[in-house]
Amino acid sequence: MNVRDMLLHGAISLTPSEERIVQVLLTDYPAAGLGTATSLAKRAGVSDPTVVRLAMKLGFEGFPALQRRLLADVEARLHSPLLMMEAKRPDMGTDGEQGAAIAYMHSVASNLNKALTSTPLASYQRAARLVMDTKGKVVLLGGRYSRFIAGMLAAYLLQFRPDIMHIDALSAQKTDVLVDLGKRDLLIVFDYRRYQLDVVAFAQLAAARRVRILLFTDPWLSPISEFSELTLTCPIEVNSPYDTMASSVAQIEAVIAQILASMEKRTRERIEELEEIRLQASASLDNARLLEEEKPALASTASK
Repeated sequence: MNVRDMLLHGAISLTPSEERIVQVLLTDYPAAGLGTATSLAKRAGVSDPTVVRLAMKLGFEGFPALQRRLLADVEARLHSPLLMMEAKRPDMGTDGEQGAAIAYMHSVASNLNKALTSTPLASYQRAARLVMDTKGKVVLLGGRYSRFIAGMLAAYLLQFRPDIMHIDALSAQKTDVLVDLGKRDLLIVFDYRRYQLDVVAFAQLAAARRVRILLFTDPWLSPISEFSELTLTCPIEVNSPYDTMASSVAQIEAVIAQILASMEKRTRERIEELEEIRLQASASLDNARLLEEEKPALASTASK
């Protein structure tokens, strides 16, 4: 658990003075905790010993130990594949590349198990309501790799409701869509470390226009979490220099499952209409076969 999670979800009893320190730390995380204990105490309006007591309540030996964890959190946020290449060199085992592949798959499976406890059911329920209750547009956006997950979710959501827009890659022209967005609309953003500046900037502009934001991110939290209405996190570290997107895909599929669990009649009718369109367009192999089977019946009906 990182320090932010400890401050947000720690099951510890805090005094009013300690709560003020926590508020300062969360408001300016992690910078507020990287100075001296005295500077933090001054910002919170408490004494130096109060800062030390809070650090010990969180399980640290003292304030320096808390700072070391904060610094580790910052370093973890900024890690690139190049920096992690040596630290996470795959173990080739005894079976050459097959050993590395299987070891990687095991680490992904472990990651997915961790994802089960990273987000409560209430968050999935709330995410489903945000998507389905939005009266305006639902715009989806992601980073270099996560934009593909945004595209997957957009393809799912198109089956359930109208006004779905996926921004595949940001440009000056794509940023112009903000002119038509406002408080009736929802922006769904995928942003994982190392956090993409143009994605963060777009989300900031959307928030300034009172667009509601649903964020999918990692345990270190994209800067977008500071102004998102709902943030869903999932673990992404595996036995590789590259973070996995498997847990992110599982998470969007969990949101879809939650939507399906509360599916209304109008949503079912939309899916049925889409299937009819796909059938007429021979969009897939099973559609094409079914259309071939129906052709004699259609021809007979037309001749009458």
